[in-house]
Amino acid sequence: MASVNKIEELLEKYFEATATVAEENELRSYFSQERVAPHLEEYKTLFNYFSVAKEEKSTHDVPLKPRRNTSYLKWISVAAVAALVFGIYLNRPGTASLHEEYTPEEIRSAQLALALLSDNFNKGTEGAAYLKEFEKNTNRFLSNE
Repeated sequence: MASVNKIEELLEKYFEATATVAEENELRSYFSQERVAPHLEEYKTLFNYFSVAKEEKSTHDVPLKPRRNTSYLKWISVAAVAALVFGIYLNRPGTASLHEEYTPEEIRSAQLALALLSDNFNKGTEGAAYLKEFEKNTNRFLSNE
């Protein structure tokens, strides 16, 4: 059994965060005994709590959704940039209007293609909302450790 003076020195090292693992184990061993020096009784619950908490195991299942493939988002952004460049090109001064250059069928076909692009882009941004929620919950979980 360690002397009270040695335990006091180990406590001082423990609270200064300079105690070794062996010294911490010695403190846990000392405070797990029935008889502890009266002036050190207040530390008994602290070290007993750590011993009990160390043995606890989580029984909660953490449901994880499978990670979705986000490579399509890259292609959607490339298509959006292409549409933007195409739009800027068509609005140059000194060029003919759309109705002079293209037939109504060609214009309608382009409108349908852009509508399809817009729908796919909106679906991609809905997926990004799930990623933000996942990141928020992950950060909350990591900050609680």
